[in-house]
Amino acid sequence: MKNLFSNIKGDAFGGITAGIVALPLALAFGVSSGLGPSAGLYGAIFLSFFAALFGGTNTQISGPTAPMTAVSMVVIAGIIAVNDGDVEKALPAILLVFLLAGFMQVGLGVLGLGKYIKYIPYPVVSGFMTAIGVIILVTQVLPSIGYYPKEDIEFVNQFRPQAEELILENILKEEAGEGILVLENFKETVERAQFINEDDILKESKTLAKNEASGVLGTLKVLPRAIQSINWLELILALSTIFIIYGFKRITTKIPSTLVALVVVSGAAIAFGLNYRPIEEIPSGIPMPHLEIFTSFSIATITPYVFTALTLALLGAIDSLLTSVVADNMTKTKHKPNKELIGQGIGNSIGAIFGGLPGAGATIRTVVNINSGGKTKLSGMIAGIMLLIILLGLGPIASQIPAAVLAGILITVGIGVMDYKGLKAIPSLPRDAKIGPFKVSSEVIIMFVVLLLSSLWNLVYAVGIGLVIASLMFMKKIGDLTAERSDVKSLKEEVWKDELDFPTDLKEKVFIKHIKGPLFFGSTSEFQSLSAQVPSTASMVIIRLDRMQYMDQSGLYAMEDVLQELNKNNITAYFVDLLDQPKYMMERIDIIPDLMPREHIFETFNDCIKYIKPKI
Repeated sequence: MKNLFSNIKGDAFGGITAGIVALPLALAFGVSSGLGPSAGLYGAIFLSFFAALFGGTNTQISGPTAPMTAVSMVVIAGIIAVNDGDVEKALPAILLVFLLAGFMQVGLGVLGLGKYIKYIPYPVVSGFMTAIGVIILVTQVLPSIGYYPKEDIEFVNQFRPQAEELILENILKEEAGEGILVLENFKETVERAQFINEDDILKESKTLAKNEASGVLGTLKVLPRAIQSINWLELILALSTIFIIYGFKRITTKIPSTLVALVVVSGAAIAFGLNYRPIEEIPSGIPMPHLEIFTSFSIATITPYVFTALTLALLGAIDSLLTSVVADNMTKTKHKPNKELIGQGIGNSIGAIFGGLPGAGATIRTVVNINSGGKTKLSGMIAGIMLLIILLGLGPIASQIPAAVLAGILITVGIGVMDYKGLKAIPSLPRDAKIGPFKVSSEVIIMFVVLLLSSLWNLVYAVGIGLVIASLMFMKKIGDLTAERSDVKSLKEEVWKDELDFPTDLKEKVFIKHIKGPLFFGSTSEFQSLSAQVPSTASMVIIRLDRMQYMDQSGLYAMEDVLQELNKNNITAYFVDLLDQPKYMMERIDIIPDLMPREHIFETFNDCIKYIKPKI
């Protein structure tokens, strides 16, 4: 506690500055997510305060971030669609997923898995980050030109047949649930259908229209319609915001250009009484907990989204720990990764209970905090309190911010979040894989697979597929390297330093196998051909294992097969320098001593030679 108040002045200035910087981004991410600006603001308040209080990075400022918002959008849109487009009805299930993600983050920290996050391959992270940029950039085109698909009546009317079909389908499901046999009692269906009015059909049609135009592909589909009905005032507001954000940075970086753009463009729009579209109203007063998360809880609601919640948890962990590394480099300190995950999990869990959007450690806000004098956890807590004060004091004013201004802010976020470092490196990466006649870089393939699948299909699945491809390619490379370096040759053809004094008359009767790497499923095929490569003149094979540090289950059974084959061919095998892990594995299934007697295992090559000389 004493340490917490050791830098009050610096922490206060850092926290207040970071809180002000966080405001426009929190509002923009909230609007973009589909839950409204208040969700972004609540997420920033609770996550910033509690992640700082319980986390393991002293200077970290947390809140909604671009990657977390992009995945949240998928969750929110999916659950709202299931609940007939009713946000209020869908909200408990949405917040339950966010709560579960927070619990999972706490679990990751408690289990000590923070240190393993660094093993996620760079091409997967690079492709994902660039995809986040593309998604945010493309999806903000429509609000920046003032086009909202569910308000385009001509477009909405195209979905009337589907809307009627869905409404009728729901009636049939209700009847099935009540045990009514529709074909025997069709009158009941007709009577219930009579209660459907024009408003019900229009509401369902709007939901379908909004879903059709969501995401990158949906935006590209409706873009021709949108261009024909551009709202020029909204476009000017968005472009002005973008111009100020980039232009003001050239004047000074001491004052956040995003905040300047928000204040200047919103202020001008309000002052001149322009007929713009404002953001959703931000509720005034202290945020209240959504206890319906618990009262309406059901396993069936949450089950389809467990994997998505895990993705949110892992993504938040990666996002936060990368920011922690940046903070470490700037402050010359060392963060505690597992404690940081616990803090982020607690922050996201509490934020979810109060209706907040999930988030992570935010790099720009953390850098602002450090540069403004923040040094302890107090700075992150002050940033959260600052946002709460803004909510309580300026909520009604913030509700008048033009939606196009936040769209402009998000466009700059989308451009900034892309991984330009990874994209610039593409021409120089080694071409180590082949697709047909073309040589390509495996790293580039992974990057583009994740980028395309994330942008055009599903963020969650794209990361999973990217990890699988990266793992398979890595295993193939290691397997190829191990196979290339491990070969079977007579001592006449190849000698190691300690093999130079081997008697000449025995060289054609004793063969050697150098295993020069781990024996795992990627390298077993070459090893299994050992017995076929040993000529008929040989009666003994020495298998040198000093460089085989690891053996998996596939390698274990491959070793068993090889030893059985050698025994069948009356060839005696010997081990030299067997390491602990492979020895333990072979003892577990009795390869030692059933197929490899303990007296045939030697610590050095010379010991082995002394043993076999009299036997030849």
